Amino acid sequence: MAGTADSSRSVTVVRRLTIALAAVLVLVAGVAFWLSAQLRDEEAADADRRAAIDAAAAHALNLLSLNYKSADASIARILATSTGPAYAEYHAGAPKLRETTIANKVVQTGAVRASGMVSMAGDTAKVLVVADSTINWEGTGTPRQDRYYRWSMDLSKVGGRWLVAKAEQVL
Repeated sequence: MAGTADSSRSVTVVRRLTIALAAVLVLVAGVAFWLSAQLRDEEAADADRRAAIDAAAAHALNLLSLNYKSADASIARILATSTGPAYAEYHAGAPKLRETTIANKVVQTGAVRASGMVSMAGDTAKVLVVADSTINWEGTGTPRQDRYYRWSMDLSKVGGRWLVAKAEQVL
């Protein structure tokens, strides 16, 4: 009978170890799942921040890249990267901008030097952008001019896309 009791005890110990091991495996799997979900959330948030910064930089580049030979396309790019008050302002000023750009044979080339996130909450963000432009007035005899810009841009996520709602020059 001693052999049966020992074997019964061994089976009980093995069962308990198996249950404990299964519980540890379930716990480890749960922690791994939670950590991977956290990582995915962080990666998504980082991608969203990068998208907002890229959208602000693209908008600045559009504002500073005008060509009298393609004025309508230049203006369309500005409008395509804006929304709300910024869109309304650019849309209202588009005819005058087109007229002036063509009349003065403006060729303006922009370059973004730096951009960075100030804040982000939900579907809004604030981004700072540093950019420069070189302006040529072809055929006017006016010398080339370099200009330097610093903007604070408020962005809104519209239809899954970041657009500039306000662009304010800062010193």
